[in-house]
Amino acid sequence: MKKSSFKKFWDNFWYIVWKDESFKGWIISIIFIFIVIKFIFFPVLNLATGTNLPLAIVESCSMYHKGNLFSDYGSWWTRHEDKYSDFQLNKEQFKTFNFKNGFSKGDILFIIKAKPEKLKVGDVIIFEGNQKNPIIHRVINMKKENEKYIFSTMGDNNNGQLSVEKEISSNQLIGKSVFRITPWLGWAKLVFYEPMRSEADKGFCEER
Repeated sequence: MKKSSFKKFWDNFWYIVWKDESFKGWIISIIFIFIVIKFIFFPVLNLATGTNLPLAIVESCSMYHKGNLFSDYGSWWTRHEDKYSDFQLNKEQFKTFNFKNGFSKGDILFIIKAKPEKLKVGDVIIFEGNQKNPIIHRVINMKKENEKYIFSTMGDNNNGQLSVEKEISSNQLIGKSVFRITPWLGWAKLVFYEPMRSEADKGFCEER
C-alpha cells in the first residue's frame, strides 16, 4: 500500500472510530475499543505485572473498615484488636501496613505478581481458596517449611479466619495488591450480580 493510500485509509478509519456520530460509527468505535482492551491493553498489562489478574474488583466486605476511605484507624483497631492478639500484631505495627484503612466492595485494586520470598506480614494478597472467586485478604502469619512458604490470612472485617486461609501454599497465589485504582467504580459490574447473591452478601458494606 502506497504511503498516500495508507494515509487516506488511516484518516478515514480515524474519522469513523472517533468522529463519526452515526450509529455505524458508534458501533465500530465500541468494537475497536473492545479489541484494543482485550487483545492489546490486558495482554501488555499481564506481561508487565506478571499476573493474569492485574485488576481486581473487590466483591465482598471482608476488608471493609467503617468509613472506608475516611476510616478512623484508632477506633477501628479498638474494635478489632482482640482477633490479632494471637498473631502478635499490635496497633503500631498494623498502622504501617498497606491498606491500613482497608477497602470496600466495588473498589478496583491494582495487582502485581506475588513472589513468595518477598511477601511479608501485612501484605494484601489474592489467592485461590477453593471458592467461586479468588480471596483478597491480609497476610497475618507466614512460615517456611521444607523450602516452601506457607501463608495465613484474615479479612480485616471478618471475626476470624476462614478454614481455607489458614495454610495457603505458594501455588495458590494469584498476586499482591499494591494500591486502589478507584473506589466504588467496580459497582458498574457488580450491580448485575447482586440479585444472585445471598441476602447476607447483598448491598453496601457494614462493619461486622
